[in-house]
Amino acid sequence: MPSLTAIAADSQAAPGRRLAIIDAAVAAAGLAALVAWDATGMDITVVRWLGRPSGFPWRDHWLTAGVLHGGIRYLAWTLLAALVIGMWRPWGPLHSLSKAQRLWMLGTTVACAALIPLIKRLSATSCPWSLAEFGGGVVQYVPHWVRGVTDGGPGGCFPSGHVSTAFAFLAAWFVLRETAPSAARRWLAVTLAAGVVLGAVQVARGAHYPSHPLWTAWICWVVSALAFHIFRPRATPPP
Repeated sequence: MPSLTAIAADSQAAPGRRLAIIDAAVAAAGLAALVAWDATGMDITVVRWLGRPSGFPWRDHWLTAGVLHGGIRYLAWTLLAALVIGMWRPWGPLHSLSKAQRLWMLGTTVACAALIPLIKRLSATSCPWSLAEFGGGVVQYVPHWVRGVTDGGPGGCFPSGHVSTAFAFLAAWFVLRETAPSAARRWLAVTLAAGVVLGAVQVARGAHYPSHPLWTAWICWVVSALAFHIFRPRATPPP
């Protein structure tokens, strides 16, 4: 018969395995949806609905270019600073987390925010506003998954870096869902909503194809999930 220690260890591991299966299923479903979207060729179709031969009307609008692009970065930096402060002075739902969990959340958020720009630098995909059909020069559309063929432009457009200012904060969902489920659901809802809005803004401006912010969301989810299950932060021991 198994010992009491083995039974206790197995009971503690069971929730972790269940969460790992759920997180993997979400990642797999997201990947399948993204691959299906890419296969339809809808990226360029949607952009053509929004663009004109003279460019994109929303590119330099005060709301999209000013508030929702430039201004939103200050909000993201403010929230990141709040997470740093929360390392020593927890606030709101952070009270439910141990210092190790708060450190993990901060580190994973920063890692996601730094990874997306790094991938962008390696990308050969140029932004829609660089395409010749939108007055951007000689660039021709080439799907981002095609290898060995360049579009003739500057590249550096895949995935969307701007929406990582929202999706990088997905990391908090993974630790809060066990200690503060209600707060975790609200955090997740706000994060996803913010990412959708920022992604739509960038697509409307001609800064990205629709799949680019979706790939950013998927990457941030996968990085956060892997970091959580590989380097699972310890909760505060019960008194």
